[in-house]
Amino acid sequence: MDTEGTRDSRDTRSNPVPRPATPAGPPKPTPSSTPPSAPPAHTTPSSAPPRPSAPPDRPAADPSAHTGHTEPPAAAPRSGGRAAESSFVGWLRTPRAAAEPGIWRYGHRVRPPEEPERIPGRQLISGGLIALLIGWLIWSLAWNGYLGEYWLWPLYLLTPESWTKGDSKMTFVVAWYIYVTLFALTLVVIFARIGRWAEIWRRYAAPLLRRVGEATTTAAPPQPCEDPAEWPELRVAGAPDAAERLAADARSGLMNDVDRARIDRAWQSVRAQPGRLAAFTDTVLRQGAAACGHPSGARDLPVRTARHDLLAQQVRIGTAADDLRNPYQHRGAGLALEPALLGTSLLAVGPPGSGKTNNLVRPVVESLCLQALAGQVALVAVGASGSQLAPDNAFDVVVKIGRPDSTHDFDLYGGTTDPDEAAGVLAEALLGDMAATLPGGDSRRAATALAQLLGPYRAAHGRFPSVPELRELLDGSATALGALRAELDASGQQPLLRELDARERQSQRAGDVAALLADRIALLDRPSFAGFFDTAGQSRQFSLRALDHPIRVRIDLPERGHAEASRMLARLVLAQFTECAVARGDRSLFACLVLDDASHTITPEALRGIQRLRSANAGALLTLRALDDVPESLRSALLGAVGCRMAFAGLTTWDGARFAEVWGKEWVETRDVTNRQIISDEPFTKVMHFIRKLVTGRAATAESVTVRKVERERWSASELAHSVPTGCAVLSVTSVRGGGTPPVLVDLRG
Repeated sequence: MDTEGTRDSRDTRSNPVPRPATPAGPPKPTPSSTPPSAPPAHTTPSSAPPRPSAPPDRPAADPSAHTGHTEPPAAAPRSGGRAAESSFVGWLRTPRAAAEPGIWRYGHRVRPPEEPERIPGRQLISGGLIALLIGWLIWSLAWNGYLGEYWLWPLYLLTPESWTKGDSKMTFVVAWYIYVTLFALTLVVIFARIGRWAEIWRRYAAPLLRRVGEATTTAAPPQPCEDPAEWPELRVAGAPDAAERLAADARSGLMNDVDRARIDRAWQSVRAQPGRLAAFTDTVLRQGAAACGHPSGARDLPVRTARHDLLAQQVRIGTAADDLRNPYQHRGAGLALEPALLGTSLLAVGPPGSGKTNNLVRPVVESLCLQALAGQVALVAVGASGSQLAPDNAFDVVVKIGRPDSTHDFDLYGGTTDPDEAAGVLAEALLGDMAATLPGGDSRRAATALAQLLGPYRAAHGRFPSVPELRELLDGSATALGALRAELDASGQQPLLRELDARERQSQRAGDVAALLADRIALLDRPSFAGFFDTAGQSRQFSLRALDHPIRVRIDLPERGHAEASRMLARLVLAQFTECAVARGDRSLFACLVLDDASHTITPEALRGIQRLRSANAGALLTLRALDDVPESLRSALLGAVGCRMAFAGLTTWDGARFAEVWGKEWVETRDVTNRQIISDEPFTKVMHFIRKLVTGRAATAESVTVRKVERERWSASELAHSVPTGCAVLSVTSVRGGGTPPVLVDLRG
């Protein structure tokens, strides 16, 4: 049973760390008592010479204890005072072993890379029991004299006859005890090897003894210089007072995992700029665990539904199934996602109801929100209205496009002041899905047409046009163009007048792209969106230029009744994110875009933007119902552009074929077993074969085994479509440093 979880506000075991709690008073010392140890009892064996048929009592032997790896400590109750102290400090002290990318490192125990030859448990237990009974029988027959004195002949041959007479009888008694002990040990060794008792001990007895020992003993605390709860790095750097204050808050239950991660992040900036050490120490001494807080003032989320380890920046999404198709070292291990993996971007494909949102998107969004509170991440989560990726109070900014209760507006131009950049991003959003059908095969002409209008308008008004104004300009309204020309004439903007003249000439040509742009922008010029996309500065706008800060943003798209507008806005957010993430001056924060349902948003330009995110300390998580929502020419390119791929249960065979192709093949060992009937001409053998056939119902056969290595797909299209159980998925990950793991079958419910 997993014990890393903690209870959230609904008393759900979900996270290995407690919430900060204010104890009623200082923790009371717990007196420790050591039970007096009783002196060992000594027994003296009888000194009478034994008879072979009735030997003296055997001395008891103490079996040696087997030591092995220990399980991680169980989490303490989640409450204030000493319970919170023991839980949080225990969480800090739990080892996080180095492991392959994607493995949950909290309390992880590394397994050997190759699977040993495992004997079925039933066969192992029955073989060990039979060996024990046979050994016991032989010992009993020898001990009670039923085997005669043959087993004592080596003793008689090696001992002088004088030892059995006179005062030397005691010497023979000692020799007899030694010989009987050696004989018994020889039987034990022989039948232990026959019955594989060592394997039984390792598989069943040793884990049971470990669990019993852990339940009755308490591990000794580490040395202060190695104890993470004592902040040794601060002490070494010359801030012992700050370290003592933080350690006291940790022991008293006033610190949680977000506080620890946030202060660690602040300490890294101090190490980069040593001149800030005095200010850091002063802040910690005044505020303790609440130092270096997030601008929102929050120190935790209101509700947690997943299991997080903020020291490793991981969120657990499931457990690797004990399946032969999984690598042996992954079987039974927890699987997790982290910024080092999301930095290569993740694509998840599965039909509706397969668990993409509940089992993947929500845990990742929750983890990134926690890391944003720790000052490590900037998050933008995009989903349909009502999908509830996380509660509203888990975000700093919530943009509900098309809803009157939205507290923030969305910047249509991404906060840029460059008309060409704004035109390129807007053209990608409006016509990116049909760029292949445009002249030139891309949206460059559309971007040029928009730039010819946005540049003059900004020069004349000091801002970009609103949606209705842009629609009028694209429609070629004489009134709108005349007013713009008059403004430019008055300010003497001759180069921009030439741009406007060029746009008017092109609008007279057949097939001008401006008409198509006007039709698309009209989808946003609806009464439902009347209060949005303001450019006059009269609303609280959110711009993706804010990715330099640890911000948590959720954007709800108007899915119902505005499906096409929702897709355009999703393409707009994706295009703005890829541009703004790469253009950041400070890339120390990991920027992540979570796009729940990326249908009809993948374009050639979007793929190029996703590939650039990896070098900018940014990434994207995209979900699709099927690869059919991506143009045929981009499906293989999309799977190649992302480093992490996830195929959920219910995938179609043609989508599975794409995943099987990108996951490649591997060399596997196959065993071909051939049975042939044994035909004998000898009468006795014929009788024995006949009796065997009567008993077993099968003819006597000889087995021939052929072992060879062949190259096979890691996961075939048929297996992905029909062999992935409900609630499971196949996941492969790649880190930003290049390390990766093969596809692993993951149980998302564990």
